[in-house]
Amino acid sequence: MPSRRKTVMFASACFTSIWSFVIVCLVLAKKNWVSSNVNFTEGNSSAIITVTYGVFEGVCSKKVIGGLETPAKNFQVTAKLEKTEMKSLNVVIILLLVLSLLSSLMSSGFTCCNTITNPYQTFLGPIGVYTWNSLSGIFVLLTMILFTANVEANKLSVQLALNCVFSSSQYKNSRNTYGYSYWLMLLIILLNVATIIIIIFYHRARYFKRKEQERPIENAPKDGILF
Repeated sequence: MPSRRKTVMFASACFTSIWSFVIVCLVLAKKNWVSSNVNFTEGNSSAIITVTYGVFEGVCSKKVIGGLETPAKNFQVTAKLEKTEMKSLNVVIILLLVLSLLSSLMSSGFTCCNTITNPYQTFLGPIGVYTWNSLSGIFVLLTMILFTANVEANKLSVQLALNCVFSSSQYKNSRNTYGYSYWLMLLIILLNVATIIIIIFYHRARYFKRKEQERPIENAPKDGILF
């Protein structure tokens, strides 16, 4: 049976791993990754298209300056992307988040297993926890970088906004604001780091305890040495 210290430390790491898993699920499900105001000219008037979207779904609304505002309508992100580069990046982003989800799930399993047992395989212990949390953090970081590149460099918001205007409309400019679903990914990384730090503290405490038990015999009292 694991020691009380190990049970407490790995239970804490299991808690952070489970929360990491839950937040990845929330990020995938939400469409508040970014909200963009895209300005177009339509003849003698100007229109502002507001698009809010994630990796799966989005919503757009149109407001004509000095005129009416059209009702918001939902759309599927991938279905509205015509450029292969944009669509490919969006698919890669989804795959990275799924890999992060699986890594968090594996970390949860490893840490929960260590709260009740002492695994014989080294990889099932701290090394496995380090590996899965590092991978999860890397996948999420790559997701944030690639999504930002798709929005800023490839003008993803403009491409999606084109589906809400007439074909004769001319693009002027746009402004992007990243939503809470995007910034939640930083929390996932922090939870991964927290899990690793917890296990490092456990590993160091175990190391020093073992060193203390393996003190050289010359440090023992002389009257306690048997010849």
